[in-house]
Amino acid sequence: MLATVTLAARAEFAVTAVTCRDEQVHWTRPAARGDHRLVLVRHGRFRRATDGAAADLDRTVGYLGTPHEEERFAHPAGDDACTSVSFAAGLWDGRAAARSVYVDARIELAHRRLLAAARGGDVDYALVEELLGLVAAAAGHPEPRPGVRDQALVAAARTAVLDDAPEAARLCSLSALLRVSPYRLSRVFSARMGVSLTRYRNRVRVGRALDRLGAGESDLAGLAARLGFADQAHLTRTVRAQLGHTPTALRRLLTPQTGTDERGGPVPRPTGADERRQARGAAGASTASGTGAGGVARRVR
Repeated sequence: MLATVTLAARAEFAVTAVTCRDEQVHWTRPAARGDHRLVLVRHGRFRRATDGAAADLDRTVGYLGTPHEEERFAHPAGDDACTSVSFAAGLWDGRAAARSVYVDARIELAHRRLLAAARGGDVDYALVEELLGLVAAAAGHPEPRPGVRDQALVAAARTAVLDDAPEAARLCSLSALLRVSPYRLSRVFSARMGVSLTRYRNRVRVGRALDRLGAGESDLAGLAARLGFADQAHLTRTVRAQLGHTPTALRRLLTPQTGTDERGGPVPRPTGADERRQARGAAGASTASGTGAGGVARRVR
C-alpha cells in the first residue's frame, strides 16, 4: 500500500513523500504519467521497469521520468520511502531525458537541502532554488553560458524585488515577467551578485522589517504577513539568520531612548524588571522614613 504526503506544491512543481508499507513482489500493471519527475530513494529499495528494462533503486540510484513513459514497479522488501519531484519542463531552457540517475553524495546533499527547504516555509524562493539545483545536478544540466543581457537581467530582477512588484512574490512568476527560465534567472543572479536570489530578497525584506521595528511595530504576525513570510516563525528565523537577533530584540535596540543623564547622554528606557525594582525600592524607602500614612499619624501625636 502506497501513502503519499505533499510537502510543497505550486503550478510549476510538486514535492511529494511516497512510502510503501507492504511487500509487493509482483510487478504492477503498466501505467503512464503526464509529468517530468525526479525520484530519489530515502530508505529501503524497490524496482522499476520501463521500455523492457528493469532497474533496482536505492539511495544510490534514482531515476528521471518523462511524460507518457509506461512504467511498472515492484516492492519485494516493502517499507521503502522516496521523494518524487514533479516539475514543468519550462523551469529549464532544455529538457531532462528519462534515465536512471547515479546518486552521488553531492546529489544526496541537494536532496536533503530540498527537504529542509520544504520544512522552512519559503516555498516560492528557497525551495525553488534548491529544487532547480537538485534536478540540474541529477539531469546533468550545464551552468548557463554568460550572455550579453545578463547584467540587464539582474538589474531588472533587483528592481522588481526592490519595488515590491507583484510578480516578485514568486521566483517562477518573476522569471516569467523577465522572459527567462527560472533556472537561468537563479544561476545568472547568483553569478553576478555573489548571493542567491533568495538571500537577496530576504535582505530586502529584512530591511523593511527594520524600518517597521524601528517605528515601534509590535504586531509581528501582521508584519510577517505584510512582508510575504509564511508566518511569524519564518520571519523570526530569517531575521535571526541575517542579523543574529530576533525581531523582538531588534525592536528594543531600535526604539528611541528616553531622557538624558547628568552628562547629557541618553538614558536607556527602563525594562519591566527595572520598573519593578524601582517600585520595591520606593516602597521600602517610604516605610523606613515614616512618610507613609502611619508615619504621619505618629508625628501628629
